Amino acid sequence: MTKTILITGCSSGLGKLTARHFAEKGWNVVATMRRPDPELANAYPARILVAALDVGDPASIEAAIEAGIARFGGLDAVVNNAGITMVSIFEATPADAIRQIFETNVFGMVNVIQAAVPHLRRRGGGTVVNVGSGVGIAAMPLLSVYSASKQAVEGLSESLSYELSSQNIRVRLVQPGAMRSTNFTTTGMAASQAAPVPESYRPYFDHMLQSMINYPFASTEEQSVVEAIHAAATDPTDRLRYQVGPDVEEYARLRWSTSEDAYRAGMHRLTGHTAWRDMAK
Repeated sequence: MTKTILITGCSSGLGKLTARHFAEKGWNVVATMRRPDPELANAYPARILVAALDVGDPASIEAAIEAGIARFGGLDAVVNNAGITMVSIFEATPADAIRQIFETNVFGMVNVIQAAVPHLRRRGGGTVVNVGSGVGIAAMPLLSVYSASKQAVEGLSESLSYELSSQNIRVRLVQPGAMRSTNFTTTGMAASQAAPVPESYRPYFDHMLQSMINYPFASTEEQSVVEAIHAAATDPTDRLRYQVGPDVEEYARLRWSTSEDAYRAGMHRLTGHTAWRDMAK
């Protein structure tokens, strides 16, 4: 039986590549986005259904799921890929921007999972793949709100991995490292919501932003993340986390295989904080 997967955030980048990858592997794909682009289905018109879905709108989520079931007969897996971020000083980050990040990255994911679970259960079980981030393991400066949202995804995914196993539904968490193709400054955020940098933070902000630009790790390739998502969706074991990228692997090592002091020292060094402290003396 050909399996069907619904993927959020397919308008560009990782979501679009993931939709095409699953279609290439013989899956039926419900490729969703807020503003549907029918061209995504051109390469595999029999396997890809492009559907409107706003993770903040439960009615649109249910409509996309029902459209996929009507087209392909059922739902076997979901990939929660939609997400936004923002580089900012927390003190100056607008409350509306903080809420928007959480509404998309956390509550949007919650909406999709709650809508999909009854359909997966009727299918006899299935898989939920949540796309997290390396900052779900190790928080980064200038990414406080994004880090908080992805650490919420970390906790949600682990808890659900136990809870939903009772319904024969597996939960997977893919944790990509930094991808150079990602616009980390205002991905998905309106320009009007960009946080101004307070003058008291300006030297620190400029230094840390340059440290992000001069990131000490090779970029995580989008295709590697796509392949990890596919592996997560098809893995029959009890594995939860799939880390992708040299930075995430190092952050995970520091977090889980060293002492708290060693972790903090390593993160200070890798994020540029050690250099900042030396300059500020």
